[in-house]
Amino acid sequence: MTAAGPRGLEAGAAETQEAGGSQAVKAQLRLREMILAGDLGGGARIAEVAVSEMLGVSRTPVRSALMRLEQEGLLEALPNGGFAVRTFSERDVSDAIELRGTLEGLVARLAAERGAPPVVLREAHGCLARIDELLRQPALDDAAFSRYVEFNARFHVLLSEMAGSAVLAKQLDRVVNLPFASPSGFVVVQANSPAARDMLVIAQDQHRQVLDAIEAREGARAEALMREHSRMARRNLHEALHGSAHHALPGVQLIRRRN
Repeated sequence: MTAAGPRGLEAGAAETQEAGGSQAVKAQLRLREMILAGDLGGGARIAEVAVSEMLGVSRTPVRSALMRLEQEGLLEALPNGGFAVRTFSERDVSDAIELRGTLEGLVARLAAERGAPPVVLREAHGCLARIDELLRQPALDDAAFSRYVEFNARFHVLLSEMAGSAVLAKQLDRVVNLPFASPSGFVVVQANSPAARDMLVIAQDQHRQVLDAIEAREGARAEALMREHSRMARRNLHEALHGSAHHALPGVQLIRRRN
């Protein structure tokens, strides 16, 4: 075998592995989309072979995609093999939001006490400035609302970096990836509300106050503000399940309402 032979085999194996990883990500995104759209209802069993044929990919990336969706919490492993689409109680989702608020509050307090990196603070201010520009409009169209969701998510990511704790950032990332627990998980409910812009203005004011508390090194205040901020998501959860926006939220059919 020539000297180039082993390197060629290694390169080929790496390309194959990369392609498989890409297929797994595509399968994961497509399956998540189908679950949240209601195409795969709560309790529906998902078989590797059927998904493989439906998506036109081999079973290996499909298996990887199913395992990732189990880690996200959208699927549950069945005792006899395979996976099923999970359903969630209203309390499950409320607790996940509360947990996020608790962790974000801790991050905000530590950021204030330790001093947040100036570069992260500058980026956070820039992010909020972009949200301010959007909220100057008397009403948000679909494009503007999508931009709000993007900047809102980015602000919360920057917040997770401010405490300088890899441990906390990792745990917060895990919580944010729980179904419906992300900072923008229920923001979409406000899109169809008559008071949509007013609610977003309140949320933006809370963003500003948290950032001010962090810069002023007021740890207790920063923590309290961030925990209060998460309560807006719980309010939106209730509206999504019991109000006029019941069918507006992707995946809401997976949540079992309290009687």
